Amino acid sequence: MSAMLDGLLQADQEFFLWLNGWHSPFWDAVMAAITYKFTWVPLYFALIYILISHFKTKAFGYLLCIIAVVALSDQIASGLFKPYFMRLRPCHDPVIGALVHLVKGCGGKYGFVSSHAATGFGIATSFNKLPFTKISHASWLYGWAFLYSYSRIYVGVHYPLDIAIGAIVGVLVGLLLVAAYRWSTRNSHSPYF
Repeated sequence: MSAMLDGLLQADQEFFLWLNGWHSPFWDAVMAAITYKFTWVPLYFALIYILISHFKTKAFGYLLCIIAVVALSDQIASGLFKPYFMRLRPCHDPVIGALVHLVKGCGGKYGFVSSHAATGFGIATSFNKLPFTKISHASWLYGWAFLYSYSRIYVGVHYPLDIAIGAIVGVLVGLLLVAAYRWSTRNSHSPYF
C-alpha cells in the first residue's frame, strides 16, 4: 500500500511540475488575478443578485445555505485535512521547491487539500442544485471553479491531487447541505426559507 501511495504522490509531483512549467509573464499576471479571491467579489454580488431576483424573499435561506457550504468546505480543507495529512505545498517541498515556478508568495506550509478548490466547487454545486425554473442552468460555474482551482497549480502552491480532492470535498459538501436544506424547508411555511 505504501509503495502505491508513494507512486501516486510521485506522479502527482511530476504532473505538477509539467503543468507549473508552462508559464509566461502574461499568464503569470492573468493567473495571479484569477487566484486572488477578491477578484471574484463582483461575481459573488452577481450571484446574490440572481438569487434575489429569482427567489425574492426565499433568497435569504438559499444564501445562508451557500454560505454554510463555503464555510464547511473551507473548514474541512483547512481545519481538518491540512493539519491531519501535513502534506507540504510544492513551494515548501525540499525535494522540488527549487523547481517550482512561484508567481507570488507560497502561503501556508501545508496544501492538501485546496481550500480554493473546495469552496469554488462547493459554490458551483450549490448553485446547480438550487431549484431554478426560469433562469438558465448554472453549470458554467463548474468552469469557473476549475479555472479558479487550476490557478493554484499555475502559481505554484498546490499539487493536482490537492485540487482534485478539494473539488470532491466541495461537491460533496454542496450536495449534502443543499439536500439537507431542501429537505428541512420542504414543509416550511416561512416566506424566508
